[in-house]
Amino acid sequence: MRIATFNVNSITARLPRLLAWLESSGTDVLCIQETKCSAEQFPYAELRELGYESAVNATGRWNGVALLSKVGLEDVVTGLPGGPDYEGVQEPRAISATCGGVRVWSVYVPNGREVAHDHYGYKLDWFRALSAVVEQDAAGPRPFAVLGDFNVAPTDEDVYDPAVFEGLTHVTPEERAALEQLRSVGLSDVFPRALKYDRPYTFWDYRMLAFPKNRGMRIDLVYGNEAFAKAVTDSYVDREERKGKGASDHAPVVVDLQV
Repeated sequence: MRIATFNVNSITARLPRLLAWLESSGTDVLCIQETKCSAEQFPYAELRELGYESAVNATGRWNGVALLSKVGLEDVVTGLPGGPDYEGVQEPRAISATCGGVRVWSVYVPNGREVAHDHYGYKLDWFRALSAVVEQDAAGPRPFAVLGDFNVAPTDEDVYDPAVFEGLTHVTPEERAALEQLRSVGLSDVFPRALKYDRPYTFWDYRMLAFPKNRGMRIDLVYGNEAFAKAVTDSYVDREERKGKGASDHAPVVVDLQV
């Protein structure tokens, strides 16, 4: 089974590229973040033509997550049970389902904006809620993983220059402690190999020639339980999909499992 996670940065803007990538990559299950559309606007029909069922948590504008599967889509949970609200609503940042015997979550963790911003506190609260929700599945015997855009670089080696990010979100001790708390419930970082350069970055800003200069970050992660990690036969960042006109500013992270 091939499972991937991909922040598409608008599925409407990226649809032709996404459909082509799905066909060429042979992906069985895809976790999508940042759909930037409502559930009603989601391209169910186009994806169905490629053999994918879709489960969507999206309300339009920003955010939005989805799961695509060719191997079944059962026991769907939309949203983060017990998760915090922001400005009076629970944003569409999580969805989970069982696909071919593997339980997966697609998550789009809040950005945090600035350390002094209330969105930063919301981000840390969101992480705490996620850890609590996934603890039982993480400790269980079934392959289980949380995949998505975590908006945190786990270590200084996961950014191209730590000095550039000093004092900013995505690298603070509190955010990294939140990741550690998530791992502590029984998950490990399924570390991908890079297709180019030494580090497998997953995000490059559109500005300042960040991609050709490889000024990136690894913030799109796969955290799997023991059964999931033992089933992994390969994992890589598909950097090629970040190239060219109309690309997302993220690259897909692909994981192959023998299940």
